[in-house]
Amino acid sequence: LQLAESGGGLVQPGGSLRLSCTASGFSSDYYAIGWFRQAPGKERKEMGCSSSSGVNVQYDDAVKGRFTISRDNAENTVYLQIDSLRPEDTAVYYCAAAPAIRNSDWCPDYEPNYEFWGQGTQVIVSS
Repeated sequence: LQLAESGGGLVQPGGSLRLSCTASGFSSDYYAIGWFRQAPGKERKEMGCSSSSGVNVQYDDAVKGRFTISRDNAENTVYLQIDSLRPEDTAVYYCAAAPAIRNSDWCPDYEPNYEFWGQGTQVIVSS
């Protein structure tokens, strides 16, 4: 069971990126998927979650309006669209999967609920 993030890179402030999280070895519609980031010298923090159905999408207050999570269960992929990028968005971005009832609207309350993690993709926002 693996998760792989992609789409990171160097982007100028104000730009946009779309990160992808692709699952292999399991069907993503049995998992809630969370997006996290860890900035240099800081703790990892959850940015948002998509329930296994994709209907319930939650965001950290700090990124509401700029971050958008979507998913294509047919492709086993969850996306994180980041708009109006800021230097403080510089971080390694991770996706993680929490086992759930298929096509449910549940998102985890606690990070330990996430059992599978990707390796991360680096995002650098700089001019």
